[in-house]
Amino acid sequence: MKPPLANTSGLMEMPVSCDLLIVGTGAAGLFAATWAGRTAQAAGRSLRIVGVDGARKLGAKILVAGGGRCNVTHWQVTESDFSGSTSPAIRNVLGRFGVEQTQAFFSEAGVALKQEENGKLFPVSNSARTVLEALVRESNRVGVELVHPARIMDLSQTAAGWCATTDSGEILATRVILCTGGKSLPKSGSDGGGFALAERLGHSLTAPIVPALVPLILPQGHWITEFSGLTLPAEIRLTTQHGKRLAAFTNSTLCTHFGLSGPSILDISRHWLLQRNGDPSVRLWINWLPRESADSLDALLLAAQGRGALGVLRDHVADRLAKRLCEIAEAPTAGDLPREARRRLVAAATATPLPITGDRGFTLAEATAGGVPLAEVRLDTMESRICPGLYFAGEILDVDGRIGGFNFQWAWASGFVAGTAAATAVLQAAGSNDGTHPATTGQTQQKS
Repeated sequence: MKPPLANTSGLMEMPVSCDLLIVGTGAAGLFAATWAGRTAQAAGRSLRIVGVDGARKLGAKILVAGGGRCNVTHWQVTESDFSGSTSPAIRNVLGRFGVEQTQAFFSEAGVALKQEENGKLFPVSNSARTVLEALVRESNRVGVELVHPARIMDLSQTAAGWCATTDSGEILATRVILCTGGKSLPKSGSDGGGFALAERLGHSLTAPIVPALVPLILPQGHWITEFSGLTLPAEIRLTTQHGKRLAAFTNSTLCTHFGLSGPSILDISRHWLLQRNGDPSVRLWINWLPRESADSLDALLLAAQGRGALGVLRDHVADRLAKRLCEIAEAPTAGDLPREARRRLVAAATATPLPITGDRGFTLAEATAGGVPLAEVRLDTMESRICPGLYFAGEILDVDGRIGGFNFQWAWASGFVAGTAAATAVLQAAGSNDGTHPATTGQTQQKS
């Protein structure tokens, strides 16, 4: 039987007093809440843990992830798969909850995972709902109360802990974990509200904050848009005006009616957006033959032995693209290839300039680049260095991974650290005085 994702019993009466408040119950929030509850249970204690989310549809971002299949993690995750805060800081957190632990958690929760050829791990069911239901079920099992929609309007520190003002009343808590996400897919609830809360509490945000894993736009009428629907492996390079390579990704690339998408474009998007903010002269290029360099392609064309340029290019790309590259280079498709024509064709095939005019925005971005710097968080607990008793997990932090399940692994790792640490702190503060709240039934509640 599927666990209920919501019922219509109405929002709990306000004000509410709890031991731990989780603000945002997406991937990181549900994971933090579950591990907080497990930590209390392991200690033979009970905590009242309340998870609040402003979205009407719980776990919306989980449900759309991976084309509705939810890419839970990747078989191998290292700090090099992420950008944002420093690699040592990211490694510190990732090391607390790795891929094997993620697999074990979901296996115990009844979600079998399968590894695909590209290293991505998906549920065997091929359904993201399987993942969401497992997360909700595990949080219910440890007594977490999930309340939505209830948007946090303000969060302030009090002598006794924290006071969260929602659109339905106040919630008093001993400790708080902010898991509000960034600004990507705002309809899912991650609309930047958590950033505003963090700033009001004295935290800084990196600048600028831009979409990550987002499609890029070419000028209207650009010849690449004529190939809408064409998918092929390609290398996307970001360079300075003088040719210094800043970033490069080789992966499946999709030509669209508006520009470019696909894993290679999504991965490089945050780098292009951030670099161009500081240096508008940075340039983006595409190598349609990612296994070939300019020198190796030149050698292939020289050795064509009568096959002609078109014959060589057809070994690597679709016929219509091969013809268009020859056309752009003003190179004959058959017969001898003059030196200058060969030079132009090599450039067109391995370094087509991409005059990107913009991106598809946070509405279509899969992640956010930027957020609360990890330097402002204690990495062993994810507790704020500025506001004791406040913790962070997930996309609200200045950490974003490349496509492939890496952002979910960050959610699991940071959520685990924050949840266990916050619960431990509450239990330690209570000491031998059994003043904690009894665990509740943990049913998800929805505002009627």
